[in-house]
Amino acid sequence: MFPSSKRLIHACVLLLSFLAGISVSHAANGAVSTAVQEECQRIGHKLGSVSVTRCLHSQLQDTGARSVNGQAILLKEYPPLLERRKPIGRVLLIGGTHGDEYAAVSIVFKWMKILDVYHSGLFHWHVAPLVNPDGLLQKKSARLNANGVDLNRNMPTPNWHEATTRYWQKTHHDPRRYPGLEPLSEPESRWLYDEIKRFKPDAIVSVHAPYGVLDFDGPPVGPRQLGQLHLRLIGVYPGSLGNSAGIQHKIPVITVELPYAGIMPSQKQTSKMWTDLIHWLRYNIPKEETLAAYPLFDEIDRNMGAFSNFSYSDEASKADGQVVN
Repeated sequence: MFPSSKRLIHACVLLLSFLAGISVSHAANGAVSTAVQEECQRIGHKLGSVSVTRCLHSQLQDTGARSVNGQAILLKEYPPLLERRKPIGRVLLIGGTHGDEYAAVSIVFKWMKILDVYHSGLFHWHVAPLVNPDGLLQKKSARLNANGVDLNRNMPTPNWHEATTRYWQKTHHDPRRYPGLEPLSEPESRWLYDEIKRFKPDAIVSVHAPYGVLDFDGPPVGPRQLGQLHLRLIGVYPGSLGNSAGIQHKIPVITVELPYAGIMPSQKQTSKMWTDLIHWLRYNIPKEETLAAYPLFDEIDRNMGAFSNFSYSDEASKADGQVVN
């Protein structure tokens, strides 16, 4: 065989190998891309303020976690940008815990758009705009997940069974407050708890609606104001994220309660809330209590007795005021 023929065959083999690699890579990423694309289609058709294109341009990734009905829980990471510049802290931003709070999902997309342009590496972000896809994306959106469980009552907190039963009785067995049969019985709350354990955020920002206040749980002191929202401590509920992550695990949890579930804040207010949030985060995290608690994560779980009959103070389950997020 002539040398030129050998070179030609060798070149063809390399080309075929390269094309095969592209094909394999594309196939490997196809399932993820399909899940994201399908969910963005549903989100864009559901929310007037988030288009399909905007959702796709957000470059959300499939976490691999699935809701009760098999819908993907999506997340976008904004990682550190420079090795020599360590972020001030890690922040987990979530929306859509309650599926009928449209604005709580939409504003997270608005803030992601800001991050897409201005992310500087000051913080390391994980952003999940829709924790409860089944609740939002059904024909008539609902607070609860597909099992009829309030995800914000399904997180592990001290003496969970007794405390959540007592709380639910006080609500006259309101189905909108049903905590489920066990802590973390729902795949969505399990994903959230595992994400907290993996990512180890220095702060969690959880967006809700429609009470128009700012709540805070965890190491003091929370922000006094974000935009038009003023701090109003609304109490601690059994099974809530604020109780579980904030009180038990010492992670600052900022709960943003937007004024309306179906109406977005103005662009000015959306931006002001964001800049106020960044300012607070910049000067208030990480907290020593948070850093000290993370190595004890599993031990705290055991000690608070969420899965046993460990004693539980009545004070920890009291909630003063009428705001229930």
